[in-house]
Amino acid sequence: MNKLKDWKERLKKGHMLSVICVLLLVVAALGILLYSKQREYRQASENSYNMAFYELVDYVQNVETYLAKSLISSTSEHGAETLTNLWREANLAQSYLARLPIESQELENTEKFLNQVSDYSYSLSRKNIYDENLTEEDLKNLKELHSYSVELENTLNQLSEDLNTGRFSWGELTKKGTVAFAQQVDNISKESFSNLEENFHEYSGLIYDGAFSEHLTSNEKKGLTGDDMAEEQAKQIAEDFVGKDEIKEISNLGFSENATIPAYDFSITNHSDESINISVSKKGGHVVYMNRNRTVNTEVISQEEADKKGKEFLVSKGFDNMKETYYLKQEGIVTINYAATQDKVVMYPDLIKVKVALDNGEVLGIETTGYLNNHTQRDISKVIVTQEEAKKSLNKNLQIESEGLAIIPTEWQTEILCYEFKGKVEDREFLVYINSENGREEDILIITNTPNGTLTM
Repeated sequence: MNKLKDWKERLKKGHMLSVICVLLLVVAALGILLYSKQREYRQASENSYNMAFYELVDYVQNVETYLAKSLISSTSEHGAETLTNLWREANLAQSYLARLPIESQELENTEKFLNQVSDYSYSLSRKNIYDENLTEEDLKNLKELHSYSVELENTLNQLSEDLNTGRFSWGELTKKGTVAFAQQVDNISKESFSNLEENFHEYSGLIYDGAFSEHLTSNEKKGLTGDDMAEEQAKQIAEDFVGKDEIKEISNLGFSENATIPAYDFSITNHSDESINISVSKKGGHVVYMNRNRTVNTEVISQEEADKKGKEFLVSKGFDNMKETYYLKQEGIVTINYAATQDKVVMYPDLIKVKVALDNGEVLGIETTGYLNNHTQRDISKVIVTQEEAKKSLNKNLQIESEGLAIIPTEWQTEILCYEFKGKVEDREFLVYINSENGREEDILIITNTPNGTLTM
């Protein structure tokens, strides 16, 4: 009997041990599951905050750009458009600022600044719409706002770098408080914002493709001339374009029917075992795209030499009268935008991109979408306003460096013949476009010169 009791006791203990083990396993599994879910939630939150922050950076940059443009706009029509865009961008910047895990009082001045930019630009846009010119006081206030926007933009760019290098994370901010972050972002002095508040107490209320590249496509495809090509004909054109002596092997990749320009695609291997991709349009057999992959380790060719090499290449391929406009340099390769010219008038819709290697000047790529969509002979006789009359529409502070005629596209898929004036205001470069028929200011672009290229916004 004693042995039986002892056996029962051991059985109970063993059963309890099993139960305890099972419970521990269940707790451990739940813990792992909860940790995994919490980690996923933290990652999702981090991604959401990152998205909001980078959107904020973009919109603040746009605010600075539109404030700069508003300073030299000299017509009520374009001024109203610029100020309306400024109002929209400032509102969007406020929206994304509010999504960050920061108490509103910690960024009170930043919120106040964006709110004042929004209200003030809206107020001024109403003046422009009713054909009222901005006063000297208005321009002074815009200039002051612009200087603060530059400071805020620089601060956010530094924070962006800190975020990318891991110096802080949103998770740390939500745990440790927001004071340090707020001090970094809100480093524009309270005194500056106090001055702004006094100024506005009476009011209640941008691979880079160069200027005008967002209007490269059209339904008509004016430059896409000629008869339809069969695949073998297109293959012959691809071989001739690259050079038959350069080709080791060529293979067909099929037909891109739903592309902007329907084209046959080919893959070529040259004798150096480098890969070259090329597309030839079905209609007319035009080369739409060619790209050769090659590593460039040194930069020997200057930008001027690269421009010349690219232009010579275009002439050899039948593209005459092209003018280099903007460029971007990356990893030893410069991508240059060339615009067609007609009687010295620059045709900005007719753009071709050319990639030039800076080690030996070799052309590694070409893209002709803009040219094939838009190139045609234009009527450039409708010049009613003289160049001297057009200058009268310019901001008096613009120091003109160059001038000429150009055709620019509009967002409504039309084109306007304009005088193009390039100049500076306080060491910042601008392009101003004055309509050659009525003297109206049509557009203003800011030129940004960087070590890697010349860009426009």
